[in-house]
Amino acid sequence: MEPKIIDGKVISAQVKDEVKEKTAKLLEKTGVQVCLAVILVGEDSASQVYVRNKKRACEYVGFKSLSYELPECTSQEELLELIEKLNNDDTVHGILVQMPLPKHIDEKTVIDTISPKKDVDGFHPMNVGALCIGEEGFVSCTPAGVIQLLKRSDIEISGKECVIIGRSNIVGKPMALLMLRENATVTVAHSRTKDLADVVRRADIVIAAIGKPKAITADFIKEGAVVIDVGINRNLETGKLCGDVDYENVAPKCSAITPVPGGVGPMTIAMLMNNCLESAIRFSGADI
Repeated sequence: MEPKIIDGKVISAQVKDEVKEKTAKLLEKTGVQVCLAVILVGEDSASQVYVRNKKRACEYVGFKSLSYELPECTSQEELLELIEKLNNDDTVHGILVQMPLPKHIDEKTVIDTISPKKDVDGFHPMNVGALCIGEEGFVSCTPAGVIQLLKRSDIEISGKECVIIGRSNIVGKPMALLMLRENATVTVAHSRTKDLADVVRRADIVIAAIGKPKAITADFIKEGAVVIDVGINRNLETGKLCGDVDYENVAPKCSAITPVPGGVGPMTIAMLMNNCLESAIRFSGADI
């Protein structure tokens, strides 16, 4: 059985095109131009690439993007002042502070300072709480992207047994809540789970997010399972990107699988664009 390869590039392009269309409609109907502010502190090269990609995506969908590239020595107080200024600016709909931050700045304080209404990353405790109890809020972009990959690939979620490997605040926990919302039966496994392979083998849908290259091997996967690989690691021997799943050996057992790169990765920025548009629509009160 040839597995279906879930192509994140194609699906993220669909999402971005839908955002682009609605963005134009919002501008035409209300005069509101969607605006995303991105703040980068320091010289982290991976972060610089992410920020560049976000700017490019903003350009494509028709957003205005504000970019604040601050030196490594920026104090926490200066960063919080800038966030407050953007919180109070009605022309800004989304605020994103690129992580990781320099050691002298407390990430939690920064996340808590961003207005929940502009927290398009979905990290603010109020948005996490809203997800927990099924209220309106912003959902962390990577888990939201995984749901879109499954739905747009016609993969049934309701009633399925889903095992999520990883319990981070950014992926594992919100992923579990979203799969519950879609009526899956959810198990969250992690580094302390006993007999991890036995637990994962029960799953119809496996979502791997542990940050260990090729840790999930073929003996973890039951025949016909759907495997979503959120991991992005660099193979130390070859220098190539690889996921948390041993793709070559796992793929033949799957009914569907995401590759790395080109699977979950492109969805994160597409869902960020989607969240930012949602924010602008809520601010404008328009029916788009």
